[in-house]
Amino acid sequence: MAIDRARTARGALAGAVAAGVWAAQQPLDMKVFGVRYDDTELLGKAVTRRPAWRAVGLAMHVANGAVFGAVYANVARRVPLPSWMRGPAAGLGEHVTSWPLVIVTDRVHPARDELPTLGTSAAAFAQATWRHLLFGTILGELERRLNDEPDDDLPSYEHVVSTNGHGNIEHAITGAA
Repeated sequence: MAIDRARTARGALAGAVAAGVWAAQQPLDMKVFGVRYDDTELLGKAVTRRPAWRAVGLAMHVANGAVFGAVYANVARRVPLPSWMRGPAAGLGEHVTSWPLVIVTDRVHPARDELPTLGTSAAAFAQATWRHLLFGTILGELERRLNDEPDDDLPSYEHVVSTNGHGNIEHAITGAA
């Protein structure tokens, strides 16, 4: 499998952006799910307990997203799913395979006393599911657009739309295509 450097770089950019959106929306989903679970805190406080943990955690989170995006860009086209479904499937696949590791972080993370317990929390699992779905959706769509991937698997509706933007009444009445 040959690696296309430009495709890989664009995938890394898409992954970094998707991880940035994930991090930016965390305060909102913490309120919605009622869990004080912050991925940047989890990462940052694994490295430092100083106030720099925020910047370190965000940098690590965005870098993880970039690596995931780079790999995704080289693998996604080979996955037998519609293009719109590949990103969300990749994000959710990563979620369900990595979630069991929270049991380890609950026990051995250097800042475990400052972090919420995740391994036994259904709300934290749901919150992480939402985050991975959001990440995967943004990653998939942005990577597809950056790498100019055609939407061959999406249905075309051009045959039922008129130039005035309101469609063709004959098709609406008869159901003809």
